[in-house]
Amino acid sequence: MLEPVYLQADAWVAAGWLPDMFSYDFLINALLASLMIGPLLGLLGTLVVVKRLAFLSEAVGHSVLTGVSMGILLGEPITAPWISLFTFSILFALLLQWVKGRTTVPYDALIGVFLSFALAMGAALLLYVAKHVNAHLIEQVMFGSVLVAAADDLIALLVMSILVFILAWRYGNQAYLVAVAPDVAHAQRINVRVHDYGFVLLIALVTVAAVKIIGAILVGALLLIPAASARLIAENLKQMITWSVIISTSSALLGVLVPMYGEWAVSSGPAIILFACVWFAFMLIARQLKGV
Repeated sequence: MLEPVYLQADAWVAAGWLPDMFSYDFLINALLASLMIGPLLGLLGTLVVVKRLAFLSEAVGHSVLTGVSMGILLGEPITAPWISLFTFSILFALLLQWVKGRTTVPYDALIGVFLSFALAMGAALLLYVAKHVNAHLIEQVMFGSVLVAAADDLIALLVMSILVFILAWRYGNQAYLVAVAPDVAHAQRINVRVHDYGFVLLIALVTVAAVKIIGAILVGALLLIPAASARLIAENLKQMITWSVIISTSSALLGVLVPMYGEWAVSSGPAIILFACVWFAFMLIARQLKGV
């Protein structure tokens, strides 16, 4: 399916327009994945920041560790335990939202409980699984790697991207109204509960789709940091979304390309998050210079 893209990249390398590293198919896969992950996480990240649910993305991200371990134990392919990954993460997110509606425990405290459970269960199962598989594969799950982005991963990301952008186009205004003023949204007969369930479900699906590139530990950070950086200088919601997508996408591309070009022994996940942190520092300085 991607053969024409690989051949075109090889032709540009042969013509001297691109560095030799672009002749590697896995790098092309990683770049295509970054071009989908960046806008996806940048867009959803603005809702995470507006709704003040930073810990939610962390909790769902850590649930991926448990999903991967369960998939390996149940006999799924080590590099693609999709059924267990999607099933556990979706159930985890929906259960969190369901419990939230039936307790008086503050939401951040409830997320903390679920985060602790996901981390403890994931760590326990990973230690057991690590005895039976190559430990390097576990490292890839936790911190991501450009080497593992395959055609199946790109298809999953493409499906998620199309789904999220259709939902954003159709229900985006309602989603931000629910995030900013749920009482007003309810008065306008918008089903706040359905939006809340849909939001946590999307977070779970996007987290699973992006985990191979960024890693289970760090995928929540790329949901949070670009949107938080954008909020430092944005004067309205439209600017915040635009800057968040720019920061997320550029961080993903630089995190894949720079370590590869410099031959650094750094996984793509940490590199992507470090570039996002550089953006945050830059935006913080820009805000100070503006005197805001």
